[in-house]
Amino acid sequence: MLNQKWTFKNRLPIFNFQFTNLFQSAIDIRQSKIYVVFLLSSVFCLLSSATQGAGLQTPDKSVVLIRSVRQDFDYVAPWKMDHMSRSSGSGLIIAGNKILTNAHNVSNCRYVELAKENLAKRFPARILYIGHDCDLALLTVDDASFFEETAALELAGIPHVNSTVSTYGFPVGGDRISVTEGIVSRIETDTYSHSASDRHLVIQTDAAINPGNSGGPVIQDGRVVGVAFQGLREADNIGYLIPTTVIQHFLKDIEDGTYDGFGAMGTMFYPGLHNMSYRDYLQVPPNEDGVVIIATLMHSSIESILQAGDVITRIDDYNVDNDGMIQIHGLRLPLSEAVDSKQIGESVQLTFYRQGERMTVSATIALNKPIFDRERQFDRPPPYVCFAGLVFTPAGRNLLETWGPKWPEKVPFTLRYLYSHSMQLNTDRQRREYVALSAIMSDEVNAYAQDFKNLVVESINDITINSLEDVHNAFKETTARFYTIKFMGSNRILPIDGQAARARNQSILKKYQIPAEVRLETTP
Repeated sequence: MLNQKWTFKNRLPIFNFQFTNLFQSAIDIRQSKIYVVFLLSSVFCLLSSATQGAGLQTPDKSVVLIRSVRQDFDYVAPWKMDHMSRSSGSGLIIAGNKILTNAHNVSNCRYVELAKENLAKRFPARILYIGHDCDLALLTVDDASFFEETAALELAGIPHVNSTVSTYGFPVGGDRISVTEGIVSRIETDTYSHSASDRHLVIQTDAAINPGNSGGPVIQDGRVVGVAFQGLREADNIGYLIPTTVIQHFLKDIEDGTYDGFGAMGTMFYPGLHNMSYRDYLQVPPNEDGVVIIATLMHSSIESILQAGDVITRIDDYNVDNDGMIQIHGLRLPLSEAVDSKQIGESVQLTFYRQGERMTVSATIALNKPIFDRERQFDRPPPYVCFAGLVFTPAGRNLLETWGPKWPEKVPFTLRYLYSHSMQLNTDRQRREYVALSAIMSDEVNAYAQDFKNLVVESINDITINSLEDVHNAFKETTARFYTIKFMGSNRILPIDGQAARARNQSILKKYQIPAEVRLETTP
């Protein structure tokens, strides 16, 4: 399910967010002024020839149509797949006979094919790399003829606000390239709707971006300044581009043959230095700005470096202001942008104050993700354990979204609270994930267990459950008289007759057409 605020550009028709605006212009030219228009046209043609001679490209030779067949996973019955659906999007050819597009164009796909304008032939494509955190993917085509009469586009920098850009793509599933112009109206950090969790730099434009434009290039002066990818439902004529800073990070990341992703600080901070009393309490000099660390993420690369009450004043060569912002790329952006500019395994220099003492340390960039998975997962079957008709799955965003578009209001309180506060709540350093009793395949052995559905498992036979594998191992005990299951936030226990459960397990799996009792963590 999609976030209420955001949706994707290539989903038809239910999840349309695009704003189909046909910009009409009428030019009233007086007869006496025709020679002026002719003169200007001649000058424009000469300038166009000169710029093309200088190396600018023709984007229509570089934009491709992407058609895909998608099949999502069922997180209620994780051994099943949802129905198949078809969608279309756009892509652009870059150096090395590669096609750059959005990850959401090819996520959970069974088949991907490409087409070019004015050519009936379709070309099967392969996904080389996919980055769900930055909504980018790289494809290729084995048939070398696909790249005949095409041109590889080059990447430029970040466009200026109030400058004009052109968006290329195949909107609404059409087979003709469409071009729309718009103005860059804002550049900021915001949430990427594909993962619904990751935040990176975005460029806002009022160019008409329609379903199918996703993955298409946004051009300025013949070079790519972004890739169209999402828009805002609650407003007209607001579309967003992935800037080339994010694209270049993705392309550099995959140079070693593996996509590692974007790192994170792994901290929570507070703009406390706006309060002069708080500044004095923390013994920060009056000429220093910065932000106050509230907490660090357990197991993060920053956990042993920073602690609550530290005040970060500088990251690398960037001064941090009292809002947690830095000057980077000629813009005022969150300090996370300095982290986004680095690859996993690289380091940043942090300058901070602790009890009045100025300190400088080096910190390694890492994923630094919380235990409760806030990101949508794609391209891998969901893990599960089904024993005695009780279905256990990791508690993550995909599970929460099975409650529908309004899931933040509808999910049970325990899951909602964990989603919001898992970083503060988890004190067990052995924990790898939270596990929920997500479904019950009704049978005589579990007929009384419905009240425990959607609760998070704390222990089985007094063995702490820190991962789905722990659940599997607990039920492998074949001599237990009872399996006593305890849940977080509940004083009740769920007792399961061990002998009856083991006797009924296979027949329950067969009755509900569940192919296996267990599927643990899988890789894409």
